[in-house]
This record gives sequence, C-alpha cells and structure tokens, in this order.
Amino acid sequence: MKKILLAGLALVTLIACKNETKETEETPKNEVAFNTLLDDYYEEGLKLNPLNATMTGDNRYNDQFPDVLSAEYKQELKAYYNKYKDALVTYDDENLSETEQMSKEVLLWDINVNLEGMEYKKDLMPIDQMWSPHLMFGQLASGASAQPFKTTEDYRNWQLRVDDYLVWLNSAEANMRKGIEEGYVLPKSLIKKVVPQMDAMAQPDVENHLFYTPVTNFPEGMTEEDKNIIRTDYKKMIEGKVIPAYAKMRDFLAGEYMDAGRDSSGYSELSDGSEYYKYAIKYYTTTNMTADEIHNLGLSEVARIRTEMEKVKAQVGFKGTLQEFFNDVRSNKKLMPYDTPEEIIANFKEMLETIKPQVNQLFSVQPKTAFEVRRTEAFREKSASAEYNPGSLDGTRPGIFYVPIPDAATYNVYSDESLFLHEAIPGHHFQISLTQESEVLPQFRKTLWYSAYGEGWALYSESLGKELGLYTDPYQYFGTLGAEMHRAVRLVVDTGIHTKGWSREKAIAYCLENEAESEASIISEIERYMAMPGQALSYKIGQLKIRELRDRASAALGNKFDIREYHKQVLETGCIPLAVLEEKIDEWIKENKI
Repeated sequence: MKKILLAGLALVTLIACKNETKETEETPKNEVAFNTLLDDYYEEGLKLNPLNATMTGDNRYNDQFPDVLSAEYKQELKAYYNKYKDALVTYDDENLSETEQMSKEVLLWDINVNLEGMEYKKDLMPIDQMWSPHLMFGQLASGASAQPFKTTEDYRNWQLRVDDYLVWLNSAEANMRKGIEEGYVLPKSLIKKVVPQMDAMAQPDVENHLFYTPVTNFPEGMTEEDKNIIRTDYKKMIEGKVIPAYAKMRDFLAGEYMDAGRDSSGYSELSDGSEYYKYAIKYYTTTNMTADEIHNLGLSEVARIRTEMEKVKAQVGFKGTLQEFFNDVRSNKKLMPYDTPEEIIANFKEMLETIKPQVNQLFSVQPKTAFEVRRTEAFREKSASAEYNPGSLDGTRPGIFYVPIPDAATYNVYSDESLFLHEAIPGHHFQISLTQESEVLPQFRKTLWYSAYGEGWALYSESLGKELGLYTDPYQYFGTLGAEMHRAVRLVVDTGIHTKGWSREKAIAYCLENEAESEASIISEIERYMAMPGQALSYKIGQLKIRELRDRASAALGNKFDIREYHKQVLETGCIPLAVLEEKIDEWIKENKI
C-alpha cells in the first residue's frame, strides 16, 4: 500500500468531523484543554495539507494544493510543529488519562520525527516513478478518486487546484536543477520510468486526456449551459496549461536531468545520504535498529523461509532445485488462467466470500466502511503495485483495493490470496477503516500512518490465511511464503543498496535467487526501494513484532488467551510506534493474568 506524503506528514485517513468538546463536571478542565489542543493540531494540519483533507472526504480545501517545496511553506510547517511541541510539554502525565498519555507520547514522537526529516535534502529529488504527487494528482484528475465532481463548484475547485499544482510542478523542476548542481539526483534507471508518465500527460489529444475525463462524466442535474462553459474552460486549461507543463517537465527529465542522472543506486552516494538513511530507518520502522541489524535479520529470515519453501516443493512433487521451482512458478501457464481483467477482479471477489464465515472467529470488531476491488488506472498500472486506498468516513467513498493488470493473459495468480489478505481483508481495509470509525481516538490519531504498524499488520494478516479458509492449494500457500520472502529480502536488499554499495543489478539478482516473483516485478520493486529508502523495511519489522506479541500473550495467558481480543487490542489504537504498541500489549497481558 503506498501513501502520498506532503512535507513529511502522513496520509490523513479520516474525515474532519469533530464535535465541540464541552466542559462538564465529568470532564476536568485540563482534559478539555488537552483535547482541544489535539483537535487544533488536527485542524491546522489539514490547512497545511489540503490534499490530505480531500482524501478523507473533507471538501473544505478542494481548491488548494500548496507548494510544499517553497521556503515559505517549510517555515510555516516547522513553526506549526514547534508550536504544538512546546504546548504538549506543559501537560503533566499524572493529570492525563492513559489514552491521553498515549496521545501525548505518540504526538511528540510524530512531531520530532517530522522535524528531523526536514533537515535533509530529499526535496531535491521531489519526483520519482512511484511515490511523488504527480501520480496521486493523476488519480484525482480522473474523477474516479477522492476529488469530487458533483457540482459546478467542484469543477471550479479542481481548476484552482490544478493552477496550484502546476506551481508545485514548476518548483519541482527548480529543486531538481539545484539537485543537479549539488549532485543530488535520481539514478538514470528511475528517470527512465518517470519520462513516460509525464509524456502520457503531454499528449495533445485533449478530449482523450486524463484531465478531461470529468467532463465526459457530468453529474445528473447540471444544466447544459454550465456543461458547455465547463467544457470550454477545461479544454483551455488542458491545452494552455496542463499539456505545456507536462511537456516541459518531460523534456527536462529526458534531456538535462537524464544527462545528470546517477549511475549509482543507493543513497550512500549522496552528500547527506548515509545520515538520511539512518533517519529513514527510524521513520519507517519506528525503531532504533541499525542497518546492519536489519540486514542480518533479513538474511536469517530468508534462510528460514527457504526451508519452508522446500517443504512445499516436495509436497507438489517438483524434483528440481528451489531455484528451478521458482522459474516453474513464474512461467507455469496453469497459474495464468485468465484472459480478461474482469476475470481477475472476479477471483478476488470470490476470495472475500470464502473468508467471510471465518472472519467472525478472529475479529470481534469489524469495519462498517464499504469495500471494492478495482483495476488500477491504465495511465499508471505499468509501474504500480497493488494497493489499498482508504474510504471516507461518511460512506460516500468505499475503501478500494487497486490491482494493476497490464496483461491479463500473463497475470500470475499464485500469490493472490496473500495479496488480498494484505491489501484488503483483514489487512489494510480492517486496520484503516476501524481507525477511521473509532469513537474513542482523537482526530489526530486517526490521521497518522506509520508503516511499521500499518504494513506490519497487513503482512501479519497474510499469516492468517489458513485460519480464514484460504491456502488450501499448495501453490497459494507457496504464494504466501513467497510474499513473506518478498518482505524478508527487502531487509537485505534495501540495506544492501543504501549502506553496502549494492548495485541495482546485484539487488535484482539476489531477489531472483530467493523469490518467485517475475523479473519485471522484481525490477520494479528494486527501483521502488531506490526511490524511497527505508520504507520497504517496515513490513517485516512490524509483522515480526505483532507476531512476537501474539506469541507472548498466548504463552502468558494460556487458556485465557482470546485471539479476537488480541486483534482488538492491536487494532483499536490506530497507527502507533511499535514500542508504544508493545507497552500496551504488555499491560494488557499483566491485567489479564490476574
């Protein structure tokens, strides 16, 4: 699952609908002030990150897209963090409830880690092939994502937002030019992937342009006069602004920037890259682990999972080596049974029906938010991974599991069951939706995204397949081992690329040796790690901690252990740093042992 991060703030996943806190006899004065502080932090954060507000279903800022690369914005953001940091430390823990103490601890961690992140130069590489705002903006432009196109005002808001976005796009080029001067640039292999993305938006066929799509899907009730005006305005916007801006960026990337691009793969080759990677480990894993510790853990996990894979290979009667079995799985036509994208989407929907009866046995609390499976949009699916986009709290937009299907005939299904459990149910859809729907958590806690917790939960969810009625086919079980291996090799190759001088090619070769993903998929993944150092570490680190805590609780509580209650304890807090989660579970164990 990927998220757009604006100036270090995590993707907001909750609609801004707060009730005014009223002081009563049951609510101490200091509690009112503390809760108000948390609410103010959330509300002010939405103003600084209007795209995040839109993603939650809060439409107050749909006409805005701040230039997060500007010095003025960064100064404002830093002042925002410091203001609330100074305010938080005035509250004594002894005067706060346990929930409030956790909120204080989490918010201080979040503020400090984001302030630290602002000290590095990563903004000199503001565009890449997988994570940068131009990709999310394309989704919004399609009219099929969070940006609403239901009224004439919605259409006008989008025009204003486009104007702001093009300012950001211009600032991105300016930053990249500064990066050229300082030798702080993307690897050539990544630049090659971004150029076609920009080129797709620079094509002159206006009526088939992605940004014209909302004009082809007017809502009911709009007058013909308004439709004609909007058609005219959108054509002018696309012809006069959007296409020239993308063409300019395409030409810059394909020309000057490509010439200046790095041949190296890792951040250790950049001026502050080694220090930034240490920070990235802390940010994405929410731990103080070192790169060497993570690398060695990865090697250990790879060896363990290979042993399990050998057992499956023997079960299906394959006589060759594990490497040969990988090749067989990659190319086995029996694992490519579909001809159309619709058949692939239907297969995922069947999985949902299979697990429904067992879900109640593992989860006492389940989300109300609707859920859909959709094919990834054509303009980005060649470089995209499967992902989950959260729904809105008011129910007008469901949680969506996006599946890229560039070629249905070569789509390999061997890992689809684990993929569904990770991205959909009970993975991201349960975890994010339950956070959004919580009536206990303060607003800002519902806006946080920590990969170690969120992606750790999703990877842990994959391990629940047999308990949920899946993995009856040995190839699908091999698929979940492959998915876990995929996250284990990340610990090795991500640290290898960014701290040990591994080349792109060495990392690809290591993955081909240890997992059954296709070569094309592995190349895309390695280039993902090159673009966003550290993020890929979060999955396995988080999964191992959640599994460790489950085993600890089960051993300590014996017959008192209830898996439904354990899952409730993990999910009810929303995203929190792993150390905070461990403290919570240890306290729960202590209380239940009595």
